[in-house]
Amino acid sequence: MCVHCLEIKENPGVLVKFHPQFWQDGLWQCCGQVDKQALGCEAYNPAGDVSRKPLPPVPLDECKEEKVPQPRPAPPIPQSSRDEEGQVVVALYDFPGTEPHDLRLVRGDEYVIEEKCDINWYKARNKYGEEGYIPSNYVTEKTSGNLVQFADRNLMCSLLCRHLQDKVGAFIVRESSTPGTYTVSVYTKSGATLIKHYYIKDTKGSPKQFYLSEKHLFNSIPELIEYHKHNAAGLITRLRYPVGQEDGSAPSTAGFSYETWEINPRDLTFMKELGGGQFGVVRLGKWRAQYKVAIKTVKEGAMLEEDFIEEAKVMMRLSHPNLVQLYGLCSQQRPIYLVTEFMERGCLLNFLLQQRGTFSLDSLLSICQDVSEGMQHLESNNFIHRDLAARNCLVNDSLVVKVSDFGMTRYVLDDQYTSSSGTKFPVKWSPPEVLNFRKYSSKSDVWSYGVLMWEVFTEGRMPFDKKPNSEVVSLISMGQRLPRPNMATPTIYDIMLLCWQEKPEKRPSFSQLCRMICDALEGEELPAN
Repeated sequence: MCVHCLEIKENPGVLVKFHPQFWQDGLWQCCGQVDKQALGCEAYNPAGDVSRKPLPPVPLDECKEEKVPQPRPAPPIPQSSRDEEGQVVVALYDFPGTEPHDLRLVRGDEYVIEEKCDINWYKARNKYGEEGYIPSNYVTEKTSGNLVQFADRNLMCSLLCRHLQDKVGAFIVRESSTPGTYTVSVYTKSGATLIKHYYIKDTKGSPKQFYLSEKHLFNSIPELIEYHKHNAAGLITRLRYPVGQEDGSAPSTAGFSYETWEINPRDLTFMKELGGGQFGVVRLGKWRAQYKVAIKTVKEGAMLEEDFIEEAKVMMRLSHPNLVQLYGLCSQQRPIYLVTEFMERGCLLNFLLQQRGTFSLDSLLSICQDVSEGMQHLESNNFIHRDLAARNCLVNDSLVVKVSDFGMTRYVLDDQYTSSSGTKFPVKWSPPEVLNFRKYSSKSDVWSYGVLMWEVFTEGRMPFDKKPNSEVVSLISMGQRLPRPNMATPTIYDIMLLCWQEKPEKRPSFSQLCRMICDALEGEELPAN
């Protein structure tokens, strides 16, 4: 013990004082002294008033017999954890499992959730007692009967035209925007709208019953569907042909397995070159000789590699049907490889140019809806794209459009790309606050989204034609905006103009944009008689 401490301890004249409150914001909260080493403001009394308080009475039972102290009972399990423990789910897709700790899924089988590890992966148990990790977007909660034969939880309203085509009475049951509620979408050739939507309602009582028309109540949604397969009963047509994803195209998973982000380059097979970009060459490849992937080779010196690797770990957790999935990366070598989902139809801009003249209004709106859904997910996770344009969206064989390369421009080292005066800077997609102050936000992405909508409805035209960037900056500063495309209705053009409001706070959020475009796609709910 130090001499100073002994002097205090052995000196009966020293009154021990202490500070009864915390040191915070540069002063003691009890006495206001600003010296952290200041003498305490309250005398220490080991006995205090406690000695004057009477002891509680001793129970008579305990006098007779000495009891062993019992451990304190555990706190109650939170309600949310209790509800989720043992939750039964149904597999929407087959999942073979890629690692020993994965659990194989069979479409239609039931599984018990043991643990929700994160938003993308669950630990589950099958009927044989086997346990392992499964992708969360491959299962759905078992509610209102087994809907797996009809429902697709991941189906966006923009995909309906692609699924419900050419067969009057083709239908699908899909989860509505309100979790736990469902919509029946039916293909019909009568009237201006090809697809009619009926919301499945319930009686709110106990036991709960479901209906499309109040005259016909059912104990479960499958019973309701089965009845309306034989009777229109207020619908525009009976439900003739259930449509699902019979092509077996399952959604992408966040990584190939739970917490598996680093990919061994020896597991990759390089195939044909798909193209090149700001970051390097992109090739078609295969992972473990069976899963098609796109492999991006990051040119050395093209980006801030160490910072990007950290950001990539966040990007890999962003899993959504309208985001190109980053499966993992090879970061223990140079050059770095990024392994992403393979999109067969290539970039959206080329797709628009190649298919020019074949698009309907609904199909163009569907493209915009896909992009808005992906961007809404980025927005909800506080992630900014910074370079949203048709060239940075990709299309797969099912004609689903997905947003790609989100956030990557932040790590580019090329001044011609990152400076607003550079020749590669996306001036024609940038709002005033980015051009003037380099201020990025979700609302700057909204401006870019409006320009992307213009690209879509002009089927791939260059915004502002061949005007130089300097002239475009002047035009935008003076309040000029892109003209209404011939294929865009006034309502659709109004959405674009909302995206191009000069003040960021006046622009809609992506959540609002999703509702606007989905309303335009779906129209109003058709009431059942």
